[in-house]
Amino acid sequence: MTLHSAIASTTPTFDSLEQALKHYFGYDRFRPGQRHIVETALRGQDLLVIMPTGGGKSLCYQLPALLKPGLMVVVSPLIALMQDQVETLNDNGIPATFLNSSLSNEHVQQRTAQLLRGEIKLLYVAPERLLNDRFLPFLDRLHDALGLVAIAIDEAHCVSEWGHDFRPEYRQLSQIRQRYPTVPLLALTATATQRVQQDIVVQLALRQPDVYVASFNRPNLYYEVRPKERNAYADLLREIRSHRHGSCIVYCFSRKLVDETADRLQQDGIVALPYHAGLSDRVRTENQTRFIRDDVQVMVATVAFGMGIDKPDVRLVVHYNLPRNLEGYYQEAGRAGRDGEPSRCLLFFNTGDVSKINYLIDQKPDEAEQMIARQQLRQVLDYAEGLECRRTIQLRYFGEDFSGNCQQCDNCLNPKPIEDRTVDAQKFLSCVARCKERFGMNYIIEVLRGSRSSKIQQRGHHKLSTYGIGSDRSAEDWKHLGRSLLHQGLLDETSDGYSVLRLNARSWEVMRGQRPVQMVATRSQRSSVADDSQAASTRELLMDLLRSLRKTIANEQSVPPYVIFADSSLRLMVQSRPTTLEEFASISGVGSHKLTQYGPRFTETIRQFCQEHGLLAQTVTPVVDEPTSKPPLSARRRQILNLHQQGIAPAQIALECDLRLGTIYDNLATLLEWGEVIDVDQLVDPERQQAILGAIAQVGDDALRTIRDQVGEDYDFNEIRIMRSVWRMQQLS
Repeated sequence: MTLHSAIASTTPTFDSLEQALKHYFGYDRFRPGQRHIVETALRGQDLLVIMPTGGGKSLCYQLPALLKPGLMVVVSPLIALMQDQVETLNDNGIPATFLNSSLSNEHVQQRTAQLLRGEIKLLYVAPERLLNDRFLPFLDRLHDALGLVAIAIDEAHCVSEWGHDFRPEYRQLSQIRQRYPTVPLLALTATATQRVQQDIVVQLALRQPDVYVASFNRPNLYYEVRPKERNAYADLLREIRSHRHGSCIVYCFSRKLVDETADRLQQDGIVALPYHAGLSDRVRTENQTRFIRDDVQVMVATVAFGMGIDKPDVRLVVHYNLPRNLEGYYQEAGRAGRDGEPSRCLLFFNTGDVSKINYLIDQKPDEAEQMIARQQLRQVLDYAEGLECRRTIQLRYFGEDFSGNCQQCDNCLNPKPIEDRTVDAQKFLSCVARCKERFGMNYIIEVLRGSRSSKIQQRGHHKLSTYGIGSDRSAEDWKHLGRSLLHQGLLDETSDGYSVLRLNARSWEVMRGQRPVQMVATRSQRSSVADDSQAASTRELLMDLLRSLRKTIANEQSVPPYVIFADSSLRLMVQSRPTTLEEFASISGVGSHKLTQYGPRFTETIRQFCQEHGLLAQTVTPVVDEPTSKPPLSARRRQILNLHQQGIAPAQIALECDLRLGTIYDNLATLLEWGEVIDVDQLVDPERQQAILGAIAQVGDDALRTIRDQVGEDYDFNEIRIMRSVWRMQQLS
């Protein structure tokens, strides 16, 4: 295939798309999905592209613009986004420009002349200008003289009232399809639920679009939700100081809080600047430029900041207040780690923020908008209060399944006890069924707990067999169960603003006893007693001491502190207080290299702290007659192995060890590969083993999800983990 470009007076010829990619952008290969999208755009087909931040959406319309004659018009909602895109393109020698209110009349005239002469390949405009009565005739001239390659609509989620950033002016873009019926439309956004995707197609009148939805998973991002307590600012300051070699964004609820937080950080020696709509255009532009150029480490901002910013090395994004919806949170947090490097997303959660958001919702004049906003707020609360894997909750929101146990969020790295809740789940789901799948979670819980409210009496639901059968548990516990069922895909919820619970095929499997339900125990059900204030204070002292040690080592090596150990690893050290190298090796985040390099200093520090504060050191089961060819077993792994060899089921082992079920299977798989005696038939039904092994033989043993896609979704990731270890052992024999 021979491809041509029509930039200025030169017309480079390329033998492949990869050659064109290298020529214009310097990349040797496309990122996942990009080539398919570019090929579709070159065929002149409408497109809807959902690709997460950092996935390379912009290139998907920029390269086709360079390979076809004519002009690509890009609709972009923010001046900052346009400027950033155009500067990047110009720096690559690509003729692009923008027209917006920041330009003088003289500059507008210069650029319109360039456009008419065919010297520009990409034109960025805001939707308001595109639909302006004076601009449309000019666009007609460009269409007639040069031809339009396509019209790319960036941030396309703005067209949908179900999106997190709805803009009424985007609704009017359907006029473009009517005016230029033969010009392809390319809609692109980083975030869109299935409901929003459908709305985009309808509102923009896309014609049989090729829809490409990339995975929303950002494996390099660590997610954490932390209670916002009185010392939250000190917590924030520590986080920022621990990322002194990386840029940080702190999102705040209001302009006032932005200014106050930026001032406090400046007083504490942090180079920080504010960004919000109350500042002049000049100040906002100047502050943003200083941040992009690394003259400033921290930008404290409202959500007005960040859209379209391509800064790749943001290492920390903090939401100092509760976000208004999960989609917006995903996109804002996603501004961390665009370069694929490890980065942190921290959300401070205070229930006081809920009343503030509800107040703003009440100010909306449209009842339908209020209903949507309240549902979005409930979803945020589900995420903030959820005890399951953060990624599972996030990705399910976007309609994507995830197996959990990501080991890159606070819930996975600090696992809570697992318990069997099959019977309670059957009660809950049965109540949904008997209420004819017409009500939300709160109503179902009222029926289960035997509420005497008039609405239940009027509907006759006090006569149901499920009425009052859950009175022994609190409403909060039932709510936790209901959320867990949703997160695990064992229950559905409508997304039209009413949040009605609906059963699915898996729901009926649970009710028929064909599928067990295991979930994280709520705090009130855990056997451990809450620590008193003195114990909490001691933990904080040790955490500060370990942070100080980490900072010292980081300074010695001239690296950011998080390179040594993440805060999550330090917290595990505080919890378990390892004083030997064997115990230290069991901490998440401690590999063999770090064990050798940092283990002695950290364990010595912890040992001295324990002695000074009268704390008992952790005891370790001695390793006796361990073959030299096997790695030494930690106390935890030895406990798991012993329980398994006694014939105890993995779910019960998880309860005994206070670990997640997935963690138990991970350890058993590792022990199997280390040559320990593991009863595979006890873990995986013999009739299912060969199917999994056959799938691994076809697709390889690198990725569990790839194996799962090959063998089918009826197979559990845990049994696939075990059989992958079996397959690896077979390859060695």
